[in-house]
Amino acid sequence: MTGLTKALAAFVAKPTFGSNEQAALAVAKTGFMDTIATMMAGHNEPVVNIVRKFFAETKTPAEAPVPFLGTMHPSAQAAFITAVAGHALDYDDVALSGHPSTALVPAILAEGYLLNCSGLDALRAYIVGYEVWAELVSRETDQYHLKGWHPTGVFGAVGAAASVAYLRHLSEADAMQALAISASLASGLVANFGTMTKPFHAGRAAAHGIEAVRLSMLGMTSAADVFEHPAGYLNALSKAGRVDRTRPADTLGKTLRILETGLSIKRYPVCYSSHRTIDGVLKIVEAENLQPNQIKQVHIKTGVAQASMLRNHHPVTGLEAKFSAEFAVASAIVARDVGLAQLTDSFATRSDVSGLFSKVSLETVDTVCPLDPAFALTDRVTIETNDGRKFDSGEIRFPLGNALNPIDAAGLKRKFMDCLETGKAANSSIKGADAALYDRISTLEALPSIRQLFK
Repeated sequence: MTGLTKALAAFVAKPTFGSNEQAALAVAKTGFMDTIATMMAGHNEPVVNIVRKFFAETKTPAEAPVPFLGTMHPSAQAAFITAVAGHALDYDDVALSGHPSTALVPAILAEGYLLNCSGLDALRAYIVGYEVWAELVSRETDQYHLKGWHPTGVFGAVGAAASVAYLRHLSEADAMQALAISASLASGLVANFGTMTKPFHAGRAAAHGIEAVRLSMLGMTSAADVFEHPAGYLNALSKAGRVDRTRPADTLGKTLRILETGLSIKRYPVCYSSHRTIDGVLKIVEAENLQPNQIKQVHIKTGVAQASMLRNHHPVTGLEAKFSAEFAVASAIVARDVGLAQLTDSFATRSDVSGLFSKVSLETVDTVCPLDPAFALTDRVTIETNDGRKFDSGEIRFPLGNALNPIDAAGLKRKFMDCLETGKAANSSIKGADAALYDRISTLEALPSIRQLFK
């Protein structure tokens, strides 16, 4: 039986995409669309500027651009900065218990520019990275977030390495070395959610993917059984040891998980764990025209892992508010929205917002979504008013924007253009933020060179 590490490398070196490649390419293109939008919106966030300063004194050849700055950087640095920007607002797409696009797309854009690859190659590289990530994450029954692992950083490094190895046309042997190297570079802790270090995880993942490939090309060796070994990647991430390290990876390239799982597009720039709650609150307060001073209690039923991520019960900054169920509820009630305009320090500490925090209670449920174990099967919201009325959202299975409750093309474009406007408001000299960029991404598979994307 072929070992898991060798099977992954064989797929990366010579991938097949099944009978419905066009549908898979369309999902990948959505990942590019959403990531480029969110990186434009988040490009001027404090964490992005910190990372730029961190690299400012590095004296290495410039190979790839940071599109929103119009500056050139070494490929891994460009991917790092771009990924941090894409994840800085926590507005980027969701799948596979993490944020795949914010790790894969920046690595592909940077190396793709250096290699002058086509738009079609870039999209195929995305599928390769997604499928490797999906194969690995599917083998664990326990919830990574409850163990402290941030899947975006942990799986993103390996997924990005797979994407870049494909773009570089690495042999199976070299691809195997690159994947195994990236496995030792994987990292990211849930404890850092709600701080600048969370988007840093995405930046490191994208950069580490590129670095792992470069190191492999230079001849660095690594274990040929790194993923399945008892002291390897999967077992190290599995506290209880219930991970499946021996199942054959014989569906790779035949049944594409990107078509089964897809991508979920965020409507709100906060932790995805609270999105069903926000939908439920908005549905009730808008239908009943409830005002903040009418609220006696809001009760949320949600998953254990979701509750663990929503750790900030009394947020005082916009960053902390992104990981707060109390803030999500209060913002939905006070502003009838949980958007970029509300994710500020001043809004989070307003008396009419913070005054609602103590009226929010959480109850965890033991159900697990079979599509993504980071979530309960459903969430539920009940609101009680001071005059004794009670309103129930009912069981909420998928938030709007989820891959199984998707927004339409018009909604995706609206988010894209809103993000570009946010980016331009933060920095009037932002490069390439216009409707023509949307059109080029929309036809990415026909673009002869990825270098033309941000012309």
